[in-house]
Order: sequence, then structure tokens, then C-alpha cells
Amino acid sequence: MASKLLMSEEDFSCPVCCDIFRDPVLLSCSHSVCKVCLQQFWEKQDSKNCPVCRRRSSKDSPPINLALKNLCETFVQERSQRTSAESEELCSQHREKLKLFCVDDKQLVCLVCRDSRRHTNHKFCPIDEAALDRREELMTALKPLQEKLKIFEKVKQTCDQTAEHIKSQAKHTERQIKEEFEKLHQFLRDEEAARIAAVRQEEEQKSQMMKEKTEEMSREISHLSDSIRALEEEIKAEDISFLKVNYHNLHNSNTFNSSIAQCTLQDPHMLSGALIHVAKHLGNLMFRVWEKMQEIVEYTPVILDPNTAEARLILSEDLTSVRYSVRQQLPDNPERFDSGVFVLSFEGINSGTQCWDADVENSISWRLGVMTESAQRKGRGVWGGTWTVSYYDEKYQSQSPGQTDTLLTFNKKLQRIRVQLDWDRGKLSFSDPLTNTHIHTFTHTFTQRMFPIFLNGTNLPLRIVPVQCSVRVEEHS
Repeated sequence: MASKLLMSEEDFSCPVCCDIFRDPVLLSCSHSVCKVCLQQFWEKQDSKNCPVCRRRSSKDSPPINLALKNLCETFVQERSQRTSAESEELCSQHREKLKLFCVDDKQLVCLVCRDSRRHTNHKFCPIDEAALDRREELMTALKPLQEKLKIFEKVKQTCDQTAEHIKSQAKHTERQIKEEFEKLHQFLRDEEAARIAAVRQEEEQKSQMMKEKTEEMSREISHLSDSIRALEEEIKAEDISFLKVNYHNLHNSNTFNSSIAQCTLQDPHMLSGALIHVAKHLGNLMFRVWEKMQEIVEYTPVILDPNTAEARLILSEDLTSVRYSVRQQLPDNPERFDSGVFVLSFEGINSGTQCWDADVENSISWRLGVMTESAQRKGRGVWGGTWTVSYYDEKYQSQSPGQTDTLLTFNKKLQRIRVQLDWDRGKLSFSDPLTNTHIHTFTHTFTQRMFPIFLNGTNLPLRIVPVQCSVRVEEHS
């Protein structure tokens, strides 16, 4: 035994795998190798050489080295026993092996502890049973933590997805803002150019008019100047000559008569309206431009909220129409529907009256109405808080909480639906604005903020119709 203890693990290690020998074989060169290691070495080298000294083996199947095999098994067994003994803990008080578990004190004890006064009438159980019970207890406690971890991981994944979506939203929104402002900038540039052109055209007209007037004045001045010079020449003659000949001839001449006629001409005057109408061009300029801007702008009473749209819905760039498409990768934020293909308006209604029209001509599956702010948006619970009129499978129906669906009949397919909510009076009405036909009316005392709700089950858009807007000036009374 003493000799065995002096031997190390290296003495029982295979030179090929460096592990304890397993089925060692003895080669003719006296070296030993694991049987499996030898076969693999020979297959790899394609020769029958010894892995240690490279001498060729005289046998294709070397015999098992039984002595070495037995020594290896004994070594492994003793090592295991030594490890087991070293791992055993002893009672700190009695230096005995800890073999029991005190259920009352929840601690490991030895046999001496069990019989001591301290543990009188206590309940004990074997260590392995106590460990099993505690493991099961921890496993039971671990399951909720594991479930909680899954929830946190899922929410984190949603947060990561949301963060990416926020960047995409910001980039898309910025691009849309730039495009919309570019339309306004272009309108203003065109309007500026048109108004400057009008000023220059008036300048050209007024300048031409003044040029013609100036030319006319120049001609009159030239005629008058000629007459004056002629008369002045006659006046300068000698008295006898002037009175005898010049005056008589001059008085009867056309020059004299013409000069006298020119003296009776009406005095020249400035033309009225000759100046640029500055007030016409500058007066209320910004207001007039704003007034004309109505030609390119639209106002829609209801704007759709993309953060509420179910993943199979696609909204238009101006957020006024919705259509059905393939499912998109969108964050599962609390505001978003995850079942029915719904989308809400951005702003809710909690007072007054609001009205909006929807163009449903191209949709063969739609639902319009209002939903309470607190209504469930996940799963199928959304139906509990909505008042709607729908069209599906060529049938019109009305739906409201706690009531069975009511079938509505019409002579022809509706093309436009008007929804009007009078929140204060608790009245929600539906009508056809094209034919001024009443469709259905709900009465209910609304206590929450109500949101217009839209469903479209086709790939053709359901559109909210813009209303006519105008710029109006109110005079003081």
C-alpha cells in the first residue's frame, strides 16, 4: 500500500491521451498504450509503430497488460475514496461526520448532536432526503423567477425593437415634414414671383404712359418755343418797319394766329393714377397669401394615429386613409391593437360635437364608430367598449356594448358614411351625406374620452374625407 501511495497519476497515464489507462495493451517494445489510442494512432499513421519509440510492433493485436490494468483500477478507486473522504464535512462541535438534517433547526447534525439535549424532540431526516426536499422547494420558488425573467426578456426585446422603430419614425417624420414644407416653400416662391411680376408689369405700363406723356409735352414745348422765337424776332425790328410792314403782316399771318391759338390751349396736367399702386401690392400681403393658400391645403377633422394601428394596417403618408396589407414588424406598445384590424384617431373627444365623413366606396369590409379610452386593445376584448356600424359579407349591422348586433337594410351600397358624436347629449349618429339618409343612432351617457375607430379589411383605402375650410374676416360691430 505504501508503494502505491508513492506512485503519482502520471505513472498510470497513457502516453497518447495523457489520461488513466483504459484497457492498456503491451507492445513488443515493452511500452503500454490504451487499446483505443493505439488503434487510432495506427490508422492515422498507416503503420504499426509504437507511439512512444516508433519501433514496429511484431503483433497486429497486442495483448492486454492485465497487471497494469488492475493497478489503474485500484488507483482510480483509491483516488475516488480519498476525494470522497476529503469532501466529507465534520461537526464543528463533536468532530463527527454530519449524517442527519435537523428539520426544526434546519441545520446539519452528527449522531452525537441528535442525542444531545439541544435537539430533544426534534425531527431528523437523512441528508439526501433533506437536500431533495430543499431542491424541490427552490425549484418551486425558481419557476416564478424564470417566468419573470422571460417576461423581462420579452419586454426588453420589445424595448429594443421600439428603440429602432423610434429612430425609423423620427427619420420618416422628418422627411415628411421637409416634403410638406417644401410644398409650402414652393407655393410661397411661386406667389412671390407672381406678385413681383405684377409690380414689374405695372411699372412697365406706368413708365410707358409717362414716356408718352413726356414726349407729348416735349412736342408742345417745341411748338411754343418756335412761336415765341418768331414773335421775338418781329418785335426786335425798327419801329417804322415794325408798324408799317412786320406788324401788319404778322397780324395776318398763320404764325400769329397759331401763337394766339396756343395761348388759348388748356394748361397741361399730371395724369391721375400714374404712380404704382403700392397699397394694392403690399396691403394685407401675408393675409392675402394665406387666403390663397387654401388652394393647396386641406383640413381633415380626424387624423389617424399610427401608434394604435394593428400590424396589418398601412396608413397613408398624411394619416387620413387606411388599408389592409401583410403583417409588419412593429413594436407591441400598449396603445396598439394586436387582434382586430383597428386604428384609432390621434385625438379623443370628451365634450362638444364632432363630425367626420369616411369614404367607404372601395371597401368591402369596414367598421366605423367610437371607442372608450379605457377599452381593451389586446386580444378580443376590444368589442366591449365600441359603438359602431359595420359592413361585412354584404350586410350592414350596428354593434354596441351589451346589445346583440342589429341588421340594417339599404336599397343600395353606401359610398360615404358620416359619423357625428354629440358627447354632451350622449348621441352617436350615422348617416349618408350624399343622399342625406339616416342610418342609425346610438344613445348613451358617455363618461370617458371617446376615440373615433376605424376598421378596414381590404387592400383598397378607406379614406377620411377632408372638409372645406376658409379664411374669414369678422368686422367689428
